[in-house]
Amino acid sequence: MALTQVQSAALMGDVEFHGRIKVCVVQYSDSIGIQTTPVSTRQKLVQWSFAVQVTPDSIATGLQPFVVKDSKVQDAGVDEDGHSLVSDADLQTAVETVVNKQNS
Repeated sequence: MALTQVQSAALMGDVEFHGRIKVCVVQYSDSIGIQTTPVSTRQKLVQWSFAVQVTPDSIATGLQPFVVKDSKVQDAGVDEDGHSLVSDADLQTAVETVVNKQNS
């Protein structure tokens, strides 16, 4: 079941969830750097990856509201403390989906 607006709003400011997103951002940035496809076919992603190397915290902050609205995060729900129950693998997928949408 999807999160309520109140739950979503709280998760958008959740520090623990922010940290998890930052880990996913760094992991995705690393994977972009080692891809063998030509840079010209993924120039926006490469530029995004360089930005992550400089300011991973602010990149994660900017992505957090959009990641919260991803269906994998919404469907996972939150615990009694308001922390997301989304698995690490599903969160990684959600972050990559949001990044790809924003950089396509």
